[in-house]
Amino acid sequence: MAFINYSAREINCKLVYYGPGLCGKTTNLKYIYEKTAGEAKGKMISLATETERTLFFDFLPLSLGEIRGFKTRFHLYTVPGQVFYDASRKLILKGVDGVVFVADSQEERYEANIESLDNLRGNLREQGYHIDKIPWVLQYNKRDLPNSIPVEELREALNPTGKILDFEASAQTGTGVFETLKALAKLVLTELKRGNK
Repeated sequence: MAFINYSAREINCKLVYYGPGLCGKTTNLKYIYEKTAGEAKGKMISLATETERTLFFDFLPLSLGEIRGFKTRFHLYTVPGQVFYDASRKLILKGVDGVVFVADSQEERYEANIESLDNLRGNLREQGYHIDKIPWVLQYNKRDLPNSIPVEELREALNPTGKILDFEASAQTGTGVFETLKALAKLVLTELKRGNK
């Protein structure tokens, strides 16, 4: 669903970070934002909901490569993790080009990861997408914590076929953050190029 701005000669792609509450979606975006050169990024925006809870709706364009003379600009968003905000999650998924599913590696968050991935599948289906038909990657975050469960267990629950690219990460330290983003960006660009033929 990339948006083409002909006057600016830009293809705008929407990447959404999805996952359970407090899994590190916002921390990923903050790290990327801090480490991205000033001229390559726009403002990071945070919106609050009517209930006065803060819904991090982070916005970050990144320039990366060209397709047929058009620059590619990536807009990064997070969804709220709490189920209470499911309507917001659905809204943020509208027009998505790629998804990073951020899983929380902590043992006590195992079930929350499975529920959140099922929720992602359902919300994509409601938007007319199928999870196997859009670019997406998995990030196993918080690998640096002592209560993190083995990656094999997470992979078995969230990526049983092993077909989805997955990455170990610690968004707090930045480990695996850019690797995850670059992998998704490549998948989205490949999809765009395929669509242009």
